[in-house]
Amino acid sequence: MSGQRVLVDSHMHLWDLQHLRYPWLTPPLPVGITGDVTPIARDYLLDDYLRDAAQGGVHPAKIVHIEAGANPADALAETRWLQATADARGYPQAIVAHAQLEKPDAAALLERHAAHRNVRGIRQILNWHPDPAKSYTPRDLLHDEAWHAGFALLASHGLSFDLQIYPGQMSAAARLAARHPETSLILNHTGMPVDKDRDGLAAWRGGMRLLAAQPNVAVKISGLAMLDWRWSVESLRSFVLETLEIFGAARTMLASNFPVDRLFGTFGQFYAAYADLLAGASLAERADLFAATAERIYRI
Repeated sequence: MSGQRVLVDSHMHLWDLQHLRYPWLTPPLPVGITGDVTPIARDYLLDDYLRDAAQGGVHPAKIVHIEAGANPADALAETRWLQATADARGYPQAIVAHAQLEKPDAAALLERHAAHRNVRGIRQILNWHPDPAKSYTPRDLLHDEAWHAGFALLASHGLSFDLQIYPGQMSAAARLAARHPETSLILNHTGMPVDKDRDGLAAWRGGMRLLAAQPNVAVKISGLAMLDWRWSVESLRSFVLETLEIFGAARTMLASNFPVDRLFGTFGQFYAAYADLLAGASLAERADLFAATAERIYRI
């Protein structure tokens, strides 16, 4: 991280198990693509995050909090808690809240979220896969008319959308972006290349190019360890460098995905790997990747 004067962590989470409900962190713990989440199934508050970052030699100037899988009924309570934290501590500078866009109350919930000073966008995890063991949702909401009607409401509130999908959904997501050029979409976790055989990697590369062809789509290099538990710098290399090549530094940002990625390494290990992999980038490109892109897109 030497030479990085400003770091913006564009994707991180906090959770308070005492006051909000998180089904995926509550026993019996489900086992999904990230494996056993027992080590992180405890409160993770701002001081815990800052301690993890500092122990890794990283000092984020700004952070973007992404909704953390709370019970949908607690979505507004999560936003209120995070805004209160930001008012008291300065962090997080941006909040991406949760809404189920296909629900009849989506319009009212978006209005309430948007009333909070630090709210910048919405995330609703959309990962669907033909293999039920890899799916987060029972159906692909990118083909749901009610969901599309809810998505269309984002622009009226100036809200972006954090897009968490698999490569098989990227063509539909690219069409969505084309229909809504006024709404920024931020692709989460490097496009989540869950299938790493030849066909799966071809789908990832093709889908990434379809999304990058839409000027309102950006991407986060993050979360690769969720699909590569024994990752190394070399195992990340092609995903990091190809993503940068496809989207360009002005639409690419780095993120910790902590504390989820804490299951697979330390804060310092991940950012050291990024610094190593991006050593050939120019100073201007590194400024975008480590800070400026996130500042611009999340308006912080």
